[in-house]
Amino acid sequence: MRHPDRVTAIVSQNGNAYEDGLSDAWDPIRRYWAEPTTKNREVVRDALLTFEGTRWQYTHGVADPEMIAPESYTLDAALLERPGNKDIQLDLFLDYASNLTLYPVFQKYFSDAKPPLLAIWGKHDPFFIPAGAEAFRRDNPNAVVEFLDTGHFALETHFEEIASEIGRLMDRASKRTQTIVQ
Repeated sequence: MRHPDRVTAIVSQNGNAYEDGLSDAWDPIRRYWAEPTTKNREVVRDALLTFEGTRWQYTHGVADPEMIAPESYTLDAALLERPGNKDIQLDLFLDYASNLTLYPVFQKYFSDAKPPLLAIWGKHDPFFIPAGAEAFRRDNPNAVVEFLDTGHFALETHFEEIASEIGRLMDRASKRTQTIVQ
C-alpha cells in the first residue's frame, strides 16, 4: 500500500477485505476475539481443527466432493496434529481480528490506487461469502468479480478457470502499464 506503483495486479481467491464478506461461520471466532477464554478457544479448536473439520472446509459447497483429492485435507489434518500446531492456528485465528482494523486501510488503497483486481471466489464458501467479493467493486471500478460453483478451496476444483482468469487479469494489467508508460 505504501508503494502502489509496485503493484501490477491483485488476485483475491476467497480472500476478504470487507466485513460484509464474513459469514456466520465466524461467530465462534468473533466470540473468541471478544473473550479470548479457554472455553471459546476450545470451541474453535473443536469446530475447525479436527480431521472432520478440516475435511469439511475442503468439501463444503463443492458440487461433487469426490473431486477433492483426499490427500489435500488428509495432509492438512496430519500437519495440524504436529505438537503445538493447533495452538499456533488458534493464535492466528485470534490475531485475525487485527485484520479487521486494517480493512478500512485496504479499502482506501483500493479506492485511491485502483489496481487491476480479480476477486475469484467459491460462491459456496462457508467463511467468506459473495458479498465480500462484490464489495471490491465499491472501491475499485477495475475490480473483476467472478464466482465459481465451489466452496472455500476453489483451486481444488477450478484451478484451470482460475488460472485463465489470472492470465486475463495480467493481460489487462500489462495493457494498463503500457498506457501509463506511453
